[in-house]
Amino acid sequence: MARQTKQKAILDVELKKIKTFFFAEELYEQVKNKGIGIATVYRYLNELKEKKHIHTYECNRKQVYSQEKTSHCHFTCEETGQVTHFVIDSLDFLKDKIPGSITSFQIEIKGICKKCSK
Repeated sequence: MARQTKQKAILDVELKKIKTFFFAEELYEQVKNKGIGIATVYRYLNELKEKKHIHTYECNRKQVYSQEKTSHCHFTCEETGQVTHFVIDSLDFLKDKIPGSITSFQIEIKGICKKCSK
């Protein structure tokens, strides 16, 4: 079992404040003034991921983290690169096509946003 260091205790407190998806750099911004480096943040997040205490998805070719086992969906405008996150509550239309039960999902949709298509 990994020991609980002062740095991990600080990271635990800051992580509990985050209620949405987040990048490692965002957590780092919250703790960098407390003597914690970015490498420590990545090691901490990797440890939590291995223990299945947090979940990861990919967003803009970077890992995004979540404390909830939830879905991650986003629309990327091919003209501007603007990423818009959205929520899908149900994938019932897929349940007969998947040989098992869905526990989480990630959907990436690309297209032209309404502003650019005018």
